Amino acid sequence: MIYNFALIGVAGYIAPRHLKAIKETGQNLVATLDKNDSIGIIDSFFPEASFFTEFERFDRHFELLRRSDQVHKIHYVSICSPNYLHDAHIRFALRQNAHAVCEKPLVLNPWNAEALQMMEKETDKKVNTILQLRLHPSIIELKNKIEQSPRNKKFDIELTYITPRGRWYQYSWKGDVLKSGGVATNIGVHFFDMLIWIFGKVQENILHVSAYNKAAGLLELEKARIKWFLSIDKDDLPVKQEEGKNKAYRSITLDGKEIEFSEGFTDLHTQSYKKILEGTGYGIEETKPSIETVFTIRNSKAVGLKGEYHPILMKVKF
Repeated sequence: MIYNFALIGVAGYIAPRHLKAIKETGQNLVATLDKNDSIGIIDSFFPEASFFTEFERFDRHFELLRRSDQVHKIHYVSICSPNYLHDAHIRFALRQNAHAVCEKPLVLNPWNAEALQMMEKETDKKVNTILQLRLHPSIIELKNKIEQSPRNKKFDIELTYITPRGRWYQYSWKGDVLKSGGVATNIGVHFFDMLIWIFGKVQENILHVSAYNKAAGLLELEKARIKWFLSIDKDDLPVKQEEGKNKAYRSITLDGKEIEFSEGFTDLHTQSYKKILEGTGYGIEETKPSIETVFTIRNSKAVGLKGEYHPILMKVKF
């Protein structure tokens, strides 16, 4: 069966991956929404899709399709809007009798996730989230390795992710902690999800450094002690890059050895959509541990350079 999709936030950074995934899985995009109208990229995927810049008109169009017939009604709503709007847009999808496919973080607060679970039961529709790192071959291989390790062994992990952003970042919704959740949430939630998925439940969560453009801490899980550092500051990159070429730096070491996962990201959204359409996509319960983790980080007081902390903190400015 070919399903009809709507997409909220079609002008956003991550939307092209969703457009590609909907197209590559053979589905149909019929309606899109964004307050910005720079969406020429949609011509490469679904040029016939309706487009709205006002939610009220989008809502009315959605309602008309819902009341028409199975051929035209929208079955899934893909959500690529700013983080703080995810909750509202998921609720909209469920009220319109459609499944939701939402980018991470699913919501900013743990209680929002619990409320959405209640709505799922009321509407008999599912909220799916994109946790694409769980589908990466290298990450799956690592998870299998850890599951076969001695039961009481605890690994030492260092996570470093530096993805430079320009001045615009701080003036956009991403620079507003109330809207994005801050750096740890906005660029780190998928890493925390991946690590919790592999190494087990959170036992301790310590925040060492917290600034508008970087954060660092120690996350102790059942089978790992993780020193993490996340940054959007280009000056934190280990090697100075050419002007205009601020390429992201990712590094995860396990007991001092690098885990290679720099490649293989290109089709993970498509794989995520395939699982969703098969009915095996990741739901609210799977994403709750990472939501709780970044919520704790966001609401913790930084202790400074005490105890075990990421070694990069001896070099960076904050």
